[in-house]
Amino acid sequence: MRTTLWPLFDLVVRTPRLVLRYPDDELAVVLAELSALQIHDPNFMPFSEPWTDTTPEHRPRGSLKFLWSRRAAWEPHDWSCAMVVIVEDEVVGVQDVMATRFAQTKTVKTGSWLTMARQGQGIGKEMRAAILHLAFEGLGADTAFTSAWHDNAPSQGVTRSLGYEPNGWDIQLRRGEPDRMLHFVLTRERWQERRRDDITIEGLEPCRALFGIT
Repeated sequence: MRTTLWPLFDLVVRTPRLVLRYPDDELAVVLAELSALQIHDPNFMPFSEPWTDTTPEHRPRGSLKFLWSRRAAWEPHDWSCAMVVIVEDEVVGVQDVMATRFAQTKTVKTGSWLTMARQGQGIGKEMRAAILHLAFEGLGADTAFTSAWHDNAPSQGVTRSLGYEPNGWDIQLRRGEPDRMLHFVLTRERWQERRRDDITIEGLEPCRALFGIT
């Protein structure tokens, strides 16, 4: 019954290294608990929204509320699909893909986080490749956008390695201070040049209406 009412619970993307799975409540709790761990150097803020600036004691409950709010707010014209990243049966982070008016625009944005203990192992690139496969191959996207602060070299490295091209910059607030945010774009043509044949998608068909795809 639960997957009939909310088929996203069965949505899975697999690569040789990891699994992306839409979180049910059990996985959401695991992920919330994970958010209490160190995700980045406290002196460096990699996110546009500084959600990690809360204390480790308060962060899990806030993370859980955020996941629930995203699920409750889901509409075919405005959705955010935050997938849990699982490596060797261990939850290690989140890979998100989101869109507004996807049926008309065929564009998505991505965002992610990974525990500090798992960074530098190539997982960030692998989970982005997986979510891009869902977007382009599964949903039929034409364009994917992403952003990173000007000094976030690891994020920019993943982005460039997957074929994104520079798409300008703007000034945004970072912990209350103005700073430069770089923007990148990946077209379907550029994605096709690097398309992988070892990534699979499960459980997408029953979810198509939720993504605004007829």
